[in-house]
Amino acid sequence: MNLHEYQAKELLKKYNVPVQEGIACSTIAEAEEAYRYINSQYGSRFVVIKAQIHAGGRGKGTIKGKDQRGVAVAKNLEDVKNIAGNILGGTLVTVQTGEAGKLVSKVLVAQDVYYEGPDKTKEIYLSILLDRAKGKNVIMYSTEGGVNIEDVAHDTPEKIFKEWVHPGGALPSFQARKIGFNLGLKGDAFKNCVKFVTNLYSAYVGLDCSMLEINPLFKTSDNKIIAVDCKMNIDDNSLMRHPDVAALRDITEEDPTEVEAAKFNLNFVKLDGNVGCMVNGAGLAMATMDMIKLSGGEPANFLDVGGTANAQTVEAGFRIILKDPKVKAILINIFGGIVRCDRVAQGVIDAYESIGNIEIPIIVRLQGTNAEVAKELIDKSGLKVQSAILLSEAADLVNKAVA
Repeated sequence: MNLHEYQAKELLKKYNVPVQEGIACSTIAEAEEAYRYINSQYGSRFVVIKAQIHAGGRGKGTIKGKDQRGVAVAKNLEDVKNIAGNILGGTLVTVQTGEAGKLVSKVLVAQDVYYEGPDKTKEIYLSILLDRAKGKNVIMYSTEGGVNIEDVAHDTPEKIFKEWVHPGGALPSFQARKIGFNLGLKGDAFKNCVKFVTNLYSAYVGLDCSMLEINPLFKTSDNKIIAVDCKMNIDDNSLMRHPDVAALRDITEEDPTEVEAAKFNLNFVKLDGNVGCMVNGAGLAMATMDMIKLSGGEPANFLDVGGTANAQTVEAGFRIILKDPKVKAILINIFGGIVRCDRVAQGVIDAYESIGNIEIPIIVRLQGTNAEVAKELIDKSGLKVQSAILLSEAADLVNKAVA
């Protein structure tokens, strides 16, 4: 589950991680009030107004139809009105959203951290995620923080440092100090960095994050270490332990079909192809998608109905797949281990009759427990459903359907 920047920062504060303070706003009036409060509370010369969407590249992205970036500096109240007015309700297009962009419903009005002081400021990159190959968490960091970290990783990979941490405990103090040394920090900045990284790692583990990225991690002119931006992903499987975090989910940022699929406990991911697929088991689903590709089609989705497929889940899967106008055929590939194939076949028939006339070809391959009974049910149903026993048969039928 993805979180907005303002939500992630509030969670980090609970772990004593210093952040750039800000207020989330849904209206221009709220943004004006936030500006007044931040100006009086922190003595900010200006505020930064940031669009809140689940995508990166906001600073380089633009609002459709307007000369307005997704992140902008407001130096006075008039700037706040204009910038917030341009962003709120607009569609922000970034390198990660694609041309469709995303609707902006909130902005974060944040304090100025680029104030003058005795030392130089510094932008740093830092992220924590799981390295599956090593079975450890990895902290990646660089002195070259800011909006172009992808270019740094591509052009000068030697500037990206990594620290692997065993997932069974806290961040060892020697590694926290090593990070500070590699970033070239000294004195109070070094001490503050050690505390920051230690607390950030605690937040990563405590919140069951799958990814936590701070870019930029900012060293102020008076040597404070502050998270200016934050991207946080939470492991969906851990949300039962974090009902407060689960309540932060913003379904308006998610694909509507994926949200609907979740209501029926279907594992669904929308793709860009022309063949819808409904399968029980993630491994079989991946193999089915490969088979669709090899047969000349393109998978339109990943849909795993799980091991307890029945008429209700099959019908829900049908309805979700049929919402995609690009779909030219549907392939149902079920291996009857826990689930009986005849029950799935009856579910297909019931769903077909419930939904009504379905114009596109439906190919059903059922193997395993009661597969022969299932094929007989399909063949005698009188429906425009084609059955297959072998995977090669199903592949040929898919090929004909999309040709």
